[in-house]
Amino acid sequence: MIQNATRRLVLNMHEARPLYSVPEWAVEEIRAALPDGWELTVVTEPGSGRGDGGEAPDASAAIAAVRGAEAYVGFGVPEPVFRAGTEGPDARLRWAHTGSAGVGAALYDAMRGSDVVLTNSAGIYAEPMADTVLAMMLHFSRGIDFAVRAQAQSRWDEAPFDAADAPVRELAQCTVGIVGLGGIGRAVARRGVALGMTVVATRRRGTEGPEGVEVVSGADALDRILPRSDFLVLAVPQTDQTRAMIGARELAMLPDGAVLVNVARGGVVDEAALVDALRGGRLRGAGLDVFSREPLPESSAFWGLPNVLVLPHVSGASHHFWRRQTDLVIGNLRRYAAGEPLLNTVDKQAGY
Repeated sequence: MIQNATRRLVLNMHEARPLYSVPEWAVEEIRAALPDGWELTVVTEPGSGRGDGGEAPDASAAIAAVRGAEAYVGFGVPEPVFRAGTEGPDARLRWAHTGSAGVGAALYDAMRGSDVVLTNSAGIYAEPMADTVLAMMLHFSRGIDFAVRAQAQSRWDEAPFDAADAPVRELAQCTVGIVGLGGIGRAVARRGVALGMTVVATRRRGTEGPEGVEVVSGADALDRILPRSDFLVLAVPQTDQTRAMIGARELAMLPDGAVLVNVARGGVVDEAALVDALRGGRLRGAGLDVFSREPLPESSAFWGLPNVLVLPHVSGASHHFWRRQTDLVIGNLRRYAAGEPLLNTVDKQAGY
């Protein structure tokens, strides 16, 4: 660690959207947790916490603040901010934390090649996102989509529920396949187990998982769970290995009447193939919170498909996430000051 008279942490988590702008109590808790010899610099100009953390229209305040700082906490780590903290005579940046779970936007060459420790907020958004996944599964399993459409037309329509081939079912009779058993995947798995579902999940390494969850690993893990998944939940980071991992071939391996739920990143799905599969009628539907282009263009076919539930990348919305975010930042601040390994350290080469 660099020893200097005053060590600084920069907090850059004000946002234009009120729910995502750091509350004053969180700022004060972080300030109170600073070790002796540290001070806090707070950037008050709003940035962007969308996706992996975007750049503010004018990042000059953050750039000025990070010069000479040893630690930086923001929504994403924009490259100009990173360079201001790592280049020049005042370069002291050793730890950068992004308040997002995804880190793709922060993995530019300068970051990958540096010795700056990068941490993220994986798991912070898991609980509300898992609630949203559950809501999406119920939306299709209980025919809520039929009721919503009928209500919009002031129609009392029992037919979709009464038909011999009605696609309504009980979750306890279904299998949920979870692609990625990280924080989000585990939270979904806990809910599935609690509701009596059969839960099977892929994991890159190892076969241990939460109680009641069958974990599948290996090169053929995805192929092994697809034919079993009445609900397929995507909860993986977007990397070179996961980009377009769900295409026409994979969709064809799902059981008839299956539902795809994507709360990962839009790029993990071949969206054209998904549109074709949904139009073909073999899939019951898709619950989508993320898309390859955001905002979703008005021309997108997803808007007009009756078996698609579109959310505008809001599955992580929650008032409570600031408690978890603050606890993570404070915990890592204490670990950093003590020279201990940090929680949620990103493997910059693997991409998550």
